[in-house]
Amino acid sequence: MSDSGMTLHLKVWRQANPSDAGKMCEHTLHGVSTDQSFLEMLDVLNESLIKEGEDPIAFDHDCREGICGMCSLVINGQPHGPEARTTTCQLHMRKFKDGDTIVIEPWRASAFPVIKDLVVDRAPLDNIIESGGYVSVKTGQAPDAHAIPVPKEAADLAMDAASCIGCGACVAACKNASAMLFTAAKVSQLALLPQGKVEKQQRVLNMVTAMDDSGFGNCTNEYECMAACPKAIDVAHIAHMNREYLGATLLTRL
Repeated sequence: MSDSGMTLHLKVWRQANPSDAGKMCEHTLHGVSTDQSFLEMLDVLNESLIKEGEDPIAFDHDCREGICGMCSLVINGQPHGPEARTTTCQLHMRKFKDGDTIVIEPWRASAFPVIKDLVVDRAPLDNIIESGGYVSVKTGQAPDAHAIPVPKEAADLAMDAASCIGCGACVAACKNASAMLFTAAKVSQLALLPQGKVEKQQRVLNMVTAMDDSGFGNCTNEYECMAACPKAIDVAHIAHMNREYLGATLLTRL
């Protein structure tokens, strides 16, 4: 790499609207700093496209701190790129080499239709949350933190599940486009805690139904979801959700 930065060859998915067939477009970008984040590199590319009178590449972003889950890109075939436990916005160009070719695509899943370029509609994830990912029972004023005893193991598992940022990388990585890891995380984070146990049976039934109705595929235990998850959420939550679902189903038949 020269002092002026890296030269990268980019193949980017461009799609004008949901009905457009879409295609890969090639761009060469010079002077890329290893200190830039991946999204900053795309910002520079867009600036050059605008100067040339071309339409900038549409991509999702917000916090750029690995919190919001908006930065949904498949980079060289990997959701969020080559660095484990990292969102696209936290991926830095030092992970690439001068002269590299980088292929950039949107999440690929029938439940996530492309809106434009690299932006997809992830409303089905919101639909799953709306179906039961909350506590609606009246619990009164917030009690002191030590007032309700919670076993440490349960608290740790609930915190692990609650770290899900809803980015959808698990869906993009799964060959079946399954949302099981996402749904399981949202089920577990409440079912493991006292405040969530009151509604846990109806919650899991509603959320699994919403997941299936949204067109996501089934889980076949490939574990790509956990590997792609920027928060490394464990697939053990899927097993927990399956047990919750089976128990809730049996109770509704009694």
